[in-house]
Amino acid sequence: MAPTRRSVLAGIAASPLLIGGGVANAATWRQKWAAQGMSAFESIEDDRADSHPGVTHIYMQGTDYRFDMHTRDRDTSTDRQRNEVAGMRTNGANVNIYKGETWRFRYSMFIPSSLQATTTFTHIMQTKMPGVGSAPVTVMSLRRTNGVQKIEFKVVEGNVLVGNTDLVPLHNRWIDTVVEIGVGDGTSGRVRWIVRSGGTTVLDKTRTGVDTWLGDRLRPKWGIYRSLGDTSGSIKNCHLLLRDLRADKFE
Repeated sequence: MAPTRRSVLAGIAASPLLIGGGVANAATWRQKWAAQGMSAFESIEDDRADSHPGVTHIYMQGTDYRFDMHTRDRDTSTDRQRNEVAGMRTNGANVNIYKGETWRFRYSMFIPSSLQATTTFTHIMQTKMPGVGSAPVTVMSLRRTNGVQKIEFKVVEGNVLVGNTDLVPLHNRWIDTVVEIGVGDGTSGRVRWIVRSGGTTVLDKTRTGVDTWLGDRLRPKWGIYRSLGDTSGSIKNCHLLLRDLRADKFE
């Protein structure tokens, strides 16, 4: 019998974290956050430039989070588009991530074929330090590489590619992903990225010796954030669906 999406996520949750070349007991992961409703986030950046008045772009579709993007939508910087949620909240308080900690984000996503990889940036997840003008620390992106649509994960400092895989086979289906981040400055950070589709591990890559810290605190962002400088004709009306978002801390 084919595995269900929830059984696949459970298998991902049980996968061990690699620390210092050894395998840590998975029982030391502690769930700190599970998204429930729109109040699960610190902020909702829905058409903050009011370029598409009267339209809600980020909302619940049943139990899924839906992010809509239209070709007319513009961010406050008009060369790009941004409809994202930022940060995590539970019991009315922020869930903060600091240097020296190790966190894991687990969730499922549905990327329709209308949400395509571009020649410039199209980010669907980021980690950032809060604050206006703060640069991303890590990004999960849809990018054309030698003309081929890819989904990739990078550490921004040093432009370090953790891994990538073909996007087209992952379009129009629910896929599962895990992002593990050891939060460290300079060369003390690490990232592991896993993608699974239909119970099959498509990608499982780890990079160590990377910079995953900027300052203050770290927080995740999800949604669609893309440049309008694409030259492949891939800017279309589109959406992204996310579900079962959870965050665990290694303690």
